Amino acid sequence: MQDKIQIDGVSLTLSNPITNELQWIGQGEVLRQLLACWLVVDDKDLPLAPRLVGPPGIGKTALAMAAAKARNQSLYIYQCTADTRPEDLLITPILGSDGKIAYHASPLVTAMIKGGVCILDEGNRMNEKSWASLAPLLDHRRYIESIVAGVSIQAHRDFRCAVTMNQDDSTYEIPDYIMSRLQPSLAVGFPNRDDELAILKYHLPFAAEELLTLTIDFLQQSHSLQLDYSARDGIQLLRYAMKLLAQDPTHPVAKDQVWRQALVSCLGEDALDLQSARERKSRSLGANTLPHGLGDFFLDPDDPMHPDFDDDSLDDDSLDDDR
Repeated sequence: MQDKIQIDGVSLTLSNPITNELQWIGQGEVLRQLLACWLVVDDKDLPLAPRLVGPPGIGKTALAMAAAKARNQSLYIYQCTADTRPEDLLITPILGSDGKIAYHASPLVTAMIKGGVCILDEGNRMNEKSWASLAPLLDHRRYIESIVAGVSIQAHRDFRCAVTMNQDDSTYEIPDYIMSRLQPSLAVGFPNRDDELAILKYHLPFAAEELLTLTIDFLQQSHSLQLDYSARDGIQLLRYAMKLLAQDPTHPVAKDQVWRQALVSCLGEDALDLQSARERKSRSLGANTLPHGLGDFFLDPDDPMHPDFDDDSLDDDSLDDDR
């Protein structure tokens, strides 16, 4: 049953918190840094709203969930998308069965009211208009204003927020006035071998040792080659491999063959040869850079107006002609 609250005469239906039993494995330093961001050291101090940055599937959301659990606070998650509107982020009007408008508070606003933790997941997929609606919340004012409901809501003193951001191309560029509010930036990296193996075992304690070894070898090699295969990818291919084996346990097929089949099905043919995948990625990145300076597109290299024009070489040539 969802809670309701009255604010300035407007009845709001609140969102339900997320069940949070997640355990954070390894990388204790970045968890410590996040918890430090949420501390207040004086009555006049305010918590920070950090951004957690890293490749997809690295565990950024899990990190924030673990921090909320460590603080023993209720957890709310809002999934940001390219078509998120300000009213989606704040308060959404919904036509009720009685024909009247009902107002539903988003997970973010509910966390503000209840004094919980809100994770804005994949925040750099959200457009500037939606970010602008959060500007007063993310600075010293700590409030939001809903135009559709006609109310302003001040954040509870215990309210905490973090924003996860993927490092990929399918994102918006967040405006500077918002980025200056989302400080500091905490980098979440790939785990080491022992931690990553512990993560796989935590999620799949029933996985066969041979499949675990194949998966951890693959993931660690991909990390060393700076490819973005994550523990989440490893969990998915492990699940599929085990399901294939369980489908016909009497079939005399080797586990490594099933694992390779699952690898291709989940991650594609490129995953079979990580070194070649790395070379293709390097060539792709190189193709996106300009081979010459910008002046080469507008001026001849021998033009004195060219930014790279060498006066000394011209003087040397003139001297050679005089001789």
